[in-house]
Amino acid sequence: MYLKHLLSRQTINGLSRFNGRILSPYSYVYKISSAFTTTPISRSIYSSGGYGPTFHNLTYSKLDPSFNRYIHSIPETKLNGSSMDPELESDDSEDATMNEFLSRFVWIMRRKLMEVYPECNKQTMDGMLLILVQKVVSETEKGGLEQMLDAVVATPSQDFSEDLWKTVWEVSNLVLNDMKKARNKEKMKTFLQSEEVKEMSRFAGEIGIRGDMLRELRFKWAREKMEESEFYENLERLREEAQAEEGEEAQAKGVEAVGNEEVVVDDSVGDGKKEMVVSLPKRHGKIRYKIYGLDLSNPKWTEVADKVHEREEIVWPQEPKPISGKCKIVTENILTMKEEDDPSPLLDEWAELLQPRRIDWISLLDRLKENNAHLYLKVAELVLSKESFQTNTLDYTKLIDMHAKENRLEDVERILKKMNENGISPDILTSMVLVHMYCKAGNLESANVALEGLRSQGVKPDMKIYSSMIMAYVNAGKPEKAKSLVEEMGMRDIKPTKEIYMALLQAYAECGHIDEAIFISRTMVFAGFPPSLESSTLLVKACEQGGDANQARKIFDDMIIEAGYKPDDRCTSSLIAAYEKKNMLDKALDLLLQLEKDGFEPGVATYNVLVVWLANLQLVDEAEQLLGKIAELGEAPSLGVHISLCDMYARTRAEKKALQALGVVEANKEQLKREDFERIIKGLIDGGFSQDAQRIQDLMASRGFSASYDLEITLASKLAGRQKPTSGRRSLR
Repeated sequence: MYLKHLLSRQTINGLSRFNGRILSPYSYVYKISSAFTTTPISRSIYSSGGYGPTFHNLTYSKLDPSFNRYIHSIPETKLNGSSMDPELESDDSEDATMNEFLSRFVWIMRRKLMEVYPECNKQTMDGMLLILVQKVVSETEKGGLEQMLDAVVATPSQDFSEDLWKTVWEVSNLVLNDMKKARNKEKMKTFLQSEEVKEMSRFAGEIGIRGDMLRELRFKWAREKMEESEFYENLERLREEAQAEEGEEAQAKGVEAVGNEEVVVDDSVGDGKKEMVVSLPKRHGKIRYKIYGLDLSNPKWTEVADKVHEREEIVWPQEPKPISGKCKIVTENILTMKEEDDPSPLLDEWAELLQPRRIDWISLLDRLKENNAHLYLKVAELVLSKESFQTNTLDYTKLIDMHAKENRLEDVERILKKMNENGISPDILTSMVLVHMYCKAGNLESANVALEGLRSQGVKPDMKIYSSMIMAYVNAGKPEKAKSLVEEMGMRDIKPTKEIYMALLQAYAECGHIDEAIFISRTMVFAGFPPSLESSTLLVKACEQGGDANQARKIFDDMIIEAGYKPDDRCTSSLIAAYEKKNMLDKALDLLLQLEKDGFEPGVATYNVLVVWLANLQLVDEAEQLLGKIAELGEAPSLGVHISLCDMYARTRAEKKALQALGVVEANKEQLKREDFERIIKGLIDGGFSQDAQRIQDLMASRGFSASYDLEITLASKLAGRQKPTSGRRSLR
């Protein structure tokens, strides 16, 4: 009997037919899966039929210690002088299967009994398990393990209550299913590594099949090989069974031919021996299950099994549910929906029909993204609130990133608000996206908040974060804060790029900070970026804005001419603008004559500076001549030129031309600065156009600029005296 093979090693050694067999019982190896959903046993299942007292009053004899060694032995042991017998090998295979089955069965049933009877001691619990094992083994011997899979609830037992017997059979079927899955998985691994499957996979890779498709094909080929092998194994088994039946029929005919002699085969072993009553031994401490030196009794292996199960779901991802019928119609309506429509009713109906999982939502969103990206953003935001979608922080981050790339700050703020309402804090990726978005939009306050959020999470800014923040400060006209970030990068051994240095240099040039601009230029040299025409031009620009014409000329000669660079129109215009602020007309003319000898031809930028200069000197004919050259180049004068022309024509009382220039200036009022308004008003007042000056002052106030006190007094006195222009008109209008 199997129970004898399992429970008594001494009995096994006493049986003559087991001499020389290999003992290879398996140690416990369990797969504790989260899919285990067997209903816990209630206390009532043992009370029915008076079975409860049987467990509590159980007495049983003590087993020999060799029983423990037999159940939990790890290595395979071969007796001296043993020889391999096919019949014994078959018995070994059956014993190994039974050992594995009972090991798994006892492990699960022990947990269930401990949940129902937590007050029972170890001895009573072992007695309960012994009775259950004896009953299961006796039922198994009637037809084998495989018949357990065919019945969910077997015929009620006379010894156990109905609930207990049902639980025993459920656990038995669960164990057999796990064993079958484990065997199939091991067989699948073998066929995955077979030479035929490898050869087909290599060929598929050579013709360009990669990734998930190659993996699916490899599993398909291995599965086909396994099914083919199982088919031939079944045929071989059927052939052996047929041969066995033919042998029995031939033997029966042989017996009849001998003379109808009766042959009685007595398989009894050890007649007269008293059958031993065996029971589980009394043990102290926790049972330790070891395999290949690993202690599997540690609870951490339960967590390991759960993690392995989770990783298997990632390696073999779930497939979306097939969509058909009414659900397919609703899906098409969602995909063809217009952007202004409300998708909530259709999404609710789709979810009610399909009962989707996360993979189904993702499949729908992917199809929607291919058809209509704007509608995808709208639907994706609604899907985030669906419980079946199992929303995580990364889902919010992806949606925020898509809105940020389109500069949709209001949508991003709305999604962030939903994150906070749902108790989800922005992670590192979300904070980085917010920093880039706010820097791009010029919202420095929010960008600093997002940056501090990154630092509070222990994340140090990288090159991209620094670049975004520096560019934001440069665009906002705050080069000092940008410079502090550059110094912070140097302390962290992060080398700023040339683009960062050039942006910082340009910011100082526009502000007219000559010393800081020169310092940045020298820092670039130490960082490995030699001076270029662009950096030298920015230094000349800084000197021009700072009002140092001599320093500008020195940089022009030393860093441009002597360095071998050919001055361009932008560089020349900056130097001439520096001369214009100091009214050094002779030096400007000498520079132009010298450059023309070297083949330089003034461009639009140089002509614009010269027109402004001549307009300030009220040289109308010379200024108009240069305007003609700008027109010949196919370019339009800059706004600064029109401001100077308006001032010049107003002061010279050229009413028609002043009106034309003033119209251009008013059309670009959003670009005017405070000093531009005051210059226009002063020119109109000096030309006698007081009413037009008052109108421009009102326009200046609407832009949020206030005129100086002296200008207001001058305009008020002109309006009070009502002085008329020499042309006899009070206004250009």
